[in-house]
Amino acid sequence: MNHPPSRLYLLYHELRASRSEYSYVVATGEFERQVDLFSNLKQTGEPSLWPEVTFDDGHISNFEFALPILQSRAIKAWFFITVGWTGQRPGYMGWHELRALQEAGQTIGAHGWTHTLLTHCNASELHRELVDARLTLEDKLGTSITTMSLPGGRYNQRVLAACREAGYTQIFTSIPKAEPSSTTPTPGRLNVRGDMSLEWISSLFHPGSRVLSGLERQYQMKSAAKSLLGDRLYEKLWAILNRKEPDTDAGEAAAREDSAHHQ
Repeated sequence: MNHPPSRLYLLYHELRASRSEYSYVVATGEFERQVDLFSNLKQTGEPSLWPEVTFDDGHISNFEFALPILQSRAIKAWFFITVGWTGQRPGYMGWHELRALQEAGQTIGAHGWTHTLLTHCNASELHRELVDARLTLEDKLGTSITTMSLPGGRYNQRVLAACREAGYTQIFTSIPKAEPSSTTPTPGRLNVRGDMSLEWISSLFHPGSRVLSGLERQYQMKSAAKSLLGDRLYEKLWAILNRKEPDTDAGEAAAREDSAHHQ
């Protein structure tokens, strides 16, 4: 079967056994049903969009919960790792888990060193977030790392140039949009929230659906608001709206991400 020309990359963070009020957590049962949907779309005819699964941050649930579900459906995903957290922060994967993901055929990419917004970094900080992160992953995993997920989805031309100079050939953003091919240099992604129903996610893949284009318009409006408010105030408002859990590394990371809301 020929793959359709357009792809939709879906962005996940943390999975839990039960549902959470925190927006960036997806229950494992819901994730399993969503992966079944993606598997069925790939097996039965050609969908309007080809679903692709990605994860940001490197939470331990990616290994404990996501990997078995993906493997049982023969689904390959991208796992973008905050390298400085690996084996250092509770709740995040260590090098043993990352090697197991790689050996299982999953793709590992970088997500910076500290999850700092790259638009806030000077030249030496960008080197650490981009070059040191890539070289450490390559050294520990023994493979070439060419994909990067932008923390918070934030970027400008300076950041993109630094990513390319650091050796990344594909730089993933957080713009919810369809991509024409698997080799798009800056693919966008749809951030999957815990309150998104299976029916709503399924509607994204219906022929002629305008749901995704509506989300992209919302994203552009949100970006304009972000520019007016500034990152710090925007993150405070985000934490309230998304019921961020206090004192968690995952919460601090996700508070900087760009989420796509739906009606």
